[in-house]
Amino acid sequence: MPLFGQNLFAGVPTTFAPVENVPVTADYVVGPGDELLVRVWGQVDGDFRALVDRNGTVNLPRVGVFNVAGVRYQDLHAFLRNAIGRLYKNFDLSVSLGQLRSIQVFVVGQARRPGSYTVSSMSTLVNALFAAGGPSAKGSMRRIQLKRADAVVTEFDLYDLLLKGDKSKDARLLPGDVIFIPPAGALVAVSGSVNVPAVFELRATESPFGEVLAWAGGLSTTASGQRAVVERIEDRKARKVDEFTLGREGLARRLRDGDVVRVFALTPRFDAAVTLRGFVAEPAHYPWRAGMRVRDLIPSKEALVSREVWRVRNRAEKTEPGSEAELRNEVKRAEEVNWDYAVIERLKDDLTTDLLPFNLGKAVLEGDAAQNLELRADDILTVFSKKDIDVPVASQARYVRIEGELRAAGVYKVLPGETLRQLVARVGGLTPQAYLYGAEFSRESTRQAQQRQLDQALSRIELEARRISAERAQAITTSEDAAAARREADAQQALIAKLRAVKASGRIVLDIPPQPSRLADLPDIALEDGDRLFVPPRPSVVSVFGAVFNQNAFIHREDKRVSDYLAQAGGPTRDADTGQLYVIRADGTVLSKENRGWLSLEGERLMPGDAVVVPERLDKFVLVRELKDWAQVFYQFALGVAGLKVLRNL
Repeated sequence: MPLFGQNLFAGVPTTFAPVENVPVTADYVVGPGDELLVRVWGQVDGDFRALVDRNGTVNLPRVGVFNVAGVRYQDLHAFLRNAIGRLYKNFDLSVSLGQLRSIQVFVVGQARRPGSYTVSSMSTLVNALFAAGGPSAKGSMRRIQLKRADAVVTEFDLYDLLLKGDKSKDARLLPGDVIFIPPAGALVAVSGSVNVPAVFELRATESPFGEVLAWAGGLSTTASGQRAVVERIEDRKARKVDEFTLGREGLARRLRDGDVVRVFALTPRFDAAVTLRGFVAEPAHYPWRAGMRVRDLIPSKEALVSREVWRVRNRAEKTEPGSEAELRNEVKRAEEVNWDYAVIERLKDDLTTDLLPFNLGKAVLEGDAAQNLELRADDILTVFSKKDIDVPVASQARYVRIEGELRAAGVYKVLPGETLRQLVARVGGLTPQAYLYGAEFSRESTRQAQQRQLDQALSRIELEARRISAERAQAITTSEDAAAARREADAQQALIAKLRAVKASGRIVLDIPPQPSRLADLPDIALEDGDRLFVPPRPSVVSVFGAVFNQNAFIHREDKRVSDYLAQAGGPTRDADTGQLYVIRADGTVLSKENRGWLSLEGERLMPGDAVVVPERLDKFVLVRELKDWAQVFYQFALGVAGLKVLRNL
């Protein structure tokens, strides 16, 4: 526990700051080093700034030399008027003090920083105490002495200043004064339910507990007010503990050096109360009455609408006037109450805890007597949200975003057991412009898995590329080879950096036939929270990317094949790797020579929205085999055309 009053000196400066810009008191005694500001007018006229010398005299030109040492400030005007009046008549004057002298004092004993201090002549004992950092942990706060000429001028009790604001025994310092801080006297400690728990110093060898309790700020609000215990060392032989009440006799009990008093707090238990907590509108303690049941504590479902629900519902995004509304992928929604499970926590007679689970929905909404359990005093009823405890998938709230060519695009809550086809049918189906073959269905869990695999593959590729570069560096013999190796390494790192910029889409191929779109073609796939379906309008072009002379989009024709679109793009360039040519279908699938054969791939008919990709020959980069098979990369990680936008300049 802290020593009472020590915080008064926390953070005080380590050096003394002179007391300046404060009015000079009437009882201030003028002495050597003080500066006098004198203005005289009449028979004699002048402004004088004079310093009192070490002999106590002050020299006023054309007026005279006067001894002012020992004159009080309140008498200085009359003193000078009388002295000058011996030489001149018919004059007036004003006098004030300018820069005041500094004096040297000593702070000794149990001070935090004992030593010699140069202080302002306006300083007092308390000012010097602050300059010295106050009493140390072993110093007395109550018997601080000011000594002058081997006599005690005053004894200052810091408790008077701390507890009453009384500074009447503070004294002005004179040169050579000694401030002596003796060792601390008897100490007692008061802890527990008091306002200022601390270690207190007694003025005498003993003090009544009531007086010490007053120093501690009295009992706190949570104090029991009934009993306390005191730990005491008897005759330096044994420790003893005694209990006493806080009545008149207890407050009069005498405390002595080394006593430690602990005041007990009230038990946190509420009498005749039950506690409602968890996913509720007002978690709190409520009064209990005999025969009280769950439905009495939770009378309606409104008692289960938590504040967070309303905060989420009331939260609105500010939009500028005239700005377009944007359909977000995330829906701001609060958690939902778990109607199937709640629990009552009950303390049994043997102090063990019993859990009584029940069906909250049946108890509150249906009034089922078997679930509407009776409550006892001290029971704790906890209501959970569906996120607190994993509930069956069928009971979880799921929201899906559907966009594009649908009758009512938006974000919808999925009904229990509802599939993708059923959801689209429920919201009105497809528009006549819908291109279901090119629909993009993405899922967050799939995206995360794809991204992990992509990151791992890229890490392997990067390590292999560094290994190859290191092996080639050992075979370098000329500066030209070294420059070429550096360019090669830079190209490899640039390629890997661009690959890392590509993010997996989480797209799931729906395997929809390319014929005209029908709602029945949508698969009956079960939906997860956060799923997204985008149905584009039917495009009219096929794109050609990569190492061709004219990367562009070309009008789709039913009779055109891959070779036709390649011809429209000017054909492959000299750096093209035609053996790695592949097609990204509008439905997300990839066609390559691995699954079609070269001749078969060139003769493949394309659908609107398809993209033909001609990779650049990567021999000049000397990269590992994994990077050469672009079709495999795009297929495994569902990078799609978004990935081509990043990689098309390679």
